[in-house]
Order: sequence, then C-alpha cells, then structure tokens
Amino acid sequence: MTGTAFLATTCIVTGALLAGGCATKKYVRNTAAPIQAKVDQVGEQTNRNGQSIEDTRNQVKQVDEKAQSGISAAQERASTADQHALAADQHASDAMNRANQAAQTADSANRGLDSLRTVVANLDDYKLQSSAMVPFKFNQYKLSDDAKQDLDKLADEVKPDKRFFIAVEGYTDSTGSKQYNEELSKRRADAVVEYLVAKHDVPIYRIHMIGLGEEKPVDEGHNRAARAKNRRVEVKIFSADQVTASLNGNQSDSTASRDASTSTPANITPASADNRQ
Repeated sequence: MTGTAFLATTCIVTGALLAGGCATKKYVRNTAAPIQAKVDQVGEQTNRNGQSIEDTRNQVKQVDEKAQSGISAAQERASTADQHALAADQHASDAMNRANQAAQTADSANRGLDSLRTVVANLDDYKLQSSAMVPFKFNQYKLSDDAKQDLDKLADEVKPDKRFFIAVEGYTDSTGSKQYNEELSKRRADAVVEYLVAKHDVPIYRIHMIGLGEEKPVDEGHNRAARAKNRRVEVKIFSADQVTASLNGNQSDSTASRDASTSTPANITPASADNRQ
C-alpha cells in the first residue's frame, strides 16, 4: 500500500470515529433530559410538601394553643363556680341560723305572752294598802322634813310585803304654763322616788312615776288655800300579799317569795332616769 492510500484510509477512519462520538453525546443528552425534568419536578413537589407540612404544624400549634387557653378558661370558670357554690352554702347556713333564732324569739315571745296573761289575770289581786299626800311650796320640788317623815312611815309599812308596787303622781297648781307645770310635777315626783330608793332601798322597778302638772286638782278653787292643796305628790302603795294569803290559806313566806319575781303588773312602767328632769 502506498503512503497516499494509507493516509486516506486513516482520515476516513478518523472521521467515522468522530461522527460516531457526536452521535453518542446527543443521544445521552436526549435520554438524560426527561430524567432531569422528572428529578426537578420531584424536588419541587418535595419542597411543596415540606411547606405544607410546616403549615400544618403551625395550624396544629395554633389549635393546641387555643385548646390550652380554652382549658384554662374552663378551669377558671369552674373555680369561680365552686366559690359561688361555697358562698351560696354559707348564705343558706346563715339563713337557717336566722330562722332558728326567729323561732327561738317566737318561743320566747309566746312564753312572755303567757306570763303576761297570768299577770293580767291576777291584776285585781293588787289592792290599795296605804297612801300619803306630800305637799310642796310654791314653785319648789324640795321635800320638807314633814314630808320625809310621812315617806318613812310608808316605807316601813311596805318592807314586809313581797308583792307590791308604788304609784307616785306629781301635781302642781294652775299658776304658770302647762308645759312648765308638767316639768315641775315630774321634778316633785322624782324627788319622792329618789328619797324612797336612796333612803329606804325600795327597788326602782317597783315604782311607777308620772308628772301630771295641773291635772286632777283636789280643789277646784282659785284662792291661795286651793292652790296649796294642789301642789302635791300622791304616793299610793298597792299590795297583793293580803289577798293571796286569804285565797291560799295563809301561804308560807317561802311561797310568797317565789311569787315575788313576777309580782309587778305588766302595765306598771318603772321610773327611770329618762323620766327625771
């Protein structure tokens, strides 16, 4: 073979090889392109799925937070309801206590009413035992020595009694205003009460005092003598001991002593500091 022929053969072989190599690269490219497209599509889908998962996690977190908030609110409302229930129980207990107290008060009132009925039923047992008239000078309420002696006698008479009360009524003449005379009559009656209590230890609850001013004059005249008679305090002692003794066949002193605790009639109001002027 000549050199020219060898060179021509070499060129032909080389061209064939080059032509075959280009065809192979094109084939590879054409084959790999769809695969890459699929890979890119899968990547995008994976990214979208990851974002969706993250969104779902955020939603779950929000729902969980709302659920926790709802649970806390429900627990707080339940605690408030428990407190209200306890308060309601306390109110109910207080109401029951008040009802019991009211029932006790009603029972006490009924017992007091029964006692009052007994006293009223026995009111006629008290009879006038003795009395005295204490005179006063014009526009004065100081006890004279003679008046004190009369009160001493009355006090000595009442000391043995167990069931008694003393009515003290103060009066004036018609000189002066009605209001002034009422105040003056109260001062005169109070002077008698104070003497009996302080000097003779007469229990204050056994004395009924009242100032009647110029009411119920003993003398309707308008001269000096008539006015002097009307300036007075009438002291009256009422006792039930003699009547009780006659009805019960002269009871012993012990029985009379037990009655002493309920001896004062219910309609007799004891003299008190409010009545003193």
